[in-house]
Amino acid sequence: MSRYIIKRLLQMIPILLVVAILIFTLMYFVPGDPVQIILGDNASAEQIAETKAAFGLDQPYIVRLGKYLAGICRLDFGTSYMKGTNVGADLMARFPNTLILATLSILFTIVVGIPLGIQCAIRANKLTDKILMFLTMLGNSMPGFWMALLLVLLFSVKLNLLPSNGAGGLKYFILPVVANSIGSLADIVRQTRSSMLEVIRSDYVVTARSKGLLNRDVIWKHALPNALIPIITLCGSRFGAMLGGTVIIESVFSIPGIGTYLVNGINSRDYPIVQGSIIYIAFIFAIIMLITDLIYAYVDPRIKAQYVNGASKKGKVKANEN
Repeated sequence: MSRYIIKRLLQMIPILLVVAILIFTLMYFVPGDPVQIILGDNASAEQIAETKAAFGLDQPYIVRLGKYLAGICRLDFGTSYMKGTNVGADLMARFPNTLILATLSILFTIVVGIPLGIQCAIRANKLTDKILMFLTMLGNSMPGFWMALLLVLLFSVKLNLLPSNGAGGLKYFILPVVANSIGSLADIVRQTRSSMLEVIRSDYVVTARSKGLLNRDVIWKHALPNALIPIITLCGSRFGAMLGGTVIIESVFSIPGIGTYLVNGINSRDYPIVQGSIIYIAFIFAIIMLITDLIYAYVDPRIKAQYVNGASKKGKVKANEN
């Protein structure tokens, strides 16, 4: 298993390099001049030229790309044009708020979505199932930013129950978590329902029921563990998407996270901020998918055996070749 983890970590290196090259190239050719934004419209040509030289923006594309990749290899994301601060340090300072928002969102999605999906599967094609399926379709059709604005209007402006911006405590994350979870919650319910419907019709579930086991034990101890793999896959991808997709939610609720940092960098054409944020998000997403694969092995021992047997077979082949 450790060999598999190391292999996956090494595979991240070329992926992150490709992401770095792509985002650098996009920012290089995107319209807009960060120097003009910094100095204003009244700046002289000499001032613009001096500032570009100070930032290295007067150098050719390939030279700037090489220097940037060399900095990335040293975990140096550069310095913000506007603030003059280290981008890596800013990302580390803002990451906890993004992580809290994404973690609470995925926990809310799992705790609410999986039981609802199980109830839909148990009561398939009945009134409860139809109502919940309608609500999931409704949730899927609601954009997160629209739901966020509705929540702010109702609970902050009208009822004055919850704060509408900031990150001063747990209560500040209630509205952002709900708004950030609606779409994922609907997907989890539908995926759980689909997976459970396949499993509860299996022979071993019928056998468990014929032995006189309680329906609760049959569902939670026999059916659910065997239906978890596609659910875990969806949860892992959704968690990664939540970490990278909190841009709009953080902007609506003014949460000082990576999403807000990225939006500010885009608006001000602050290339180091945009590039560093995207690479940081890509790295976190890759780590989450690795953790998801490891959870597979914990849930299903057959997958762990495949990892172990695959590694041992490769070792034997190399030994025989030598």
